[in-house]
Amino acid sequence: MSTWNPQPPPDSSLGDHDVAREGNHLDGRRIALLVTGGIAAMKAPMLARSLRRQGASVTCLLSDEALRYVTEDTLAWASDSPVVTRLSARAEHLGDGLAFDAYLVAPATYNTINKRACGIADGTVTATLASALGRLERGHTKVLVCPTMHGSMHTHILTESLQRLQRLGVTVVPPRDENGKHNLPDEGPIVAAVCRAVSTSPLRGRRILVTGGPVPARLDDVRAVSAMSSGSTAIAIATDLALRGAEVSLVLGAGAIDPPSWLCAWRVADIGEYRGLVGRILAQQPHDAAVLAAAVADFEPTETAAGKRPSDSAWSVTLRPTAKVIDALRAERPGLHIVGFKLESGVEHGALMATACERASRHGACVANHSEDYVAREHGSARHIAWLAVPGREPERLEGKRAIAEGVAHHLERTLSSHRSASA
Repeated sequence: MSTWNPQPPPDSSLGDHDVAREGNHLDGRRIALLVTGGIAAMKAPMLARSLRRQGASVTCLLSDEALRYVTEDTLAWASDSPVVTRLSARAEHLGDGLAFDAYLVAPATYNTINKRACGIADGTVTATLASALGRLERGHTKVLVCPTMHGSMHTHILTESLQRLQRLGVTVVPPRDENGKHNLPDEGPIVAAVCRAVSTSPLRGRRILVTGGPVPARLDDVRAVSAMSSGSTAIAIATDLALRGAEVSLVLGAGAIDPPSWLCAWRVADIGEYRGLVGRILAQQPHDAAVLAAAVADFEPTETAAGKRPSDSAWSVTLRPTAKVIDALRAERPGLHIVGFKLESGVEHGALMATACERASRHGACVANHSEDYVAREHGSARHIAWLAVPGREPERLEGKRAIAEGVAHHLERTLSSHRSASA
């Protein structure tokens, strides 16, 4: 280990209570975070801040037992809002004037789940949930619970209570099962569930295929021809679409980085697996759109060697262009809206835009960029600049993976909002 040379941290524009924004999927949304008395309550402050990173305004309401595991001051700091621990003459449980968009019970203990399923409202959290369920019945809010308890407490009573709550429209966020316990999931899956629950995007319920990462062509059993890609752009797009409520199928090359655990994702090792899996996914269920961001190898060998070619002698390989999966999909599924990707190097901007617009006219849309647009910044980071070409519109400049993801999502919202769902 190196010895730290103590230095002040870099200056920041964020205030003490501020959070670094990761998205805007909860902008303008009021979320009630109901914290009950399990040891997982100690994670509630981080959950409150994660909700705020998507733009939410968070109000925490605590049971008496929750205060054994987390303090009122900690949650007040994390949420940047006053905390409710006792109901007063202001009738905080009724939500008058607060108009919460969602009530999130995390952690939701055995006691609270069963009380609520039986209609008991004997405390701050259970009384608040009684009002929340009434609002849920009228379509005015969403209610989510995160069951958290020891495995021995998962009885038929709990199962029946959760099923009853789900019939009432409550969303149950699956726990992270480990060491014989229903553990509170990481913040990511919980925040994603809240975003999806309150989303009013036209993409809600739409099935969208997203591909990304390097998809190589095999030379032998251990070597391959591949393009350089991490899959991070595709993962950003898939994440953004899923947070808007879309049903996303994500296909990644084996060399891509890991996506969020809550995304539905598959891995493929080579072009053959890629073609086969994409075809099966689209054949099994109708999809409304496909975002094909995978860096599929442009060349493949005319012959693939069996086993492992010896490395102590020269090897001459003849390459041929690979068949374009995007063209095959367009021919096979003319009604599928496709967003393709195009990377060029050493060409003028006008030529790149001409190529992007031509491809957009054939497929639906095209995201294009120069390899030179990955401009290195300080500390090894890079700026990713891309251009979204759509027929009838001027190409849109997008800077950064988050902006690219939002640009693709906005395009699909405009395009699909007037189209009947493929699964309808």
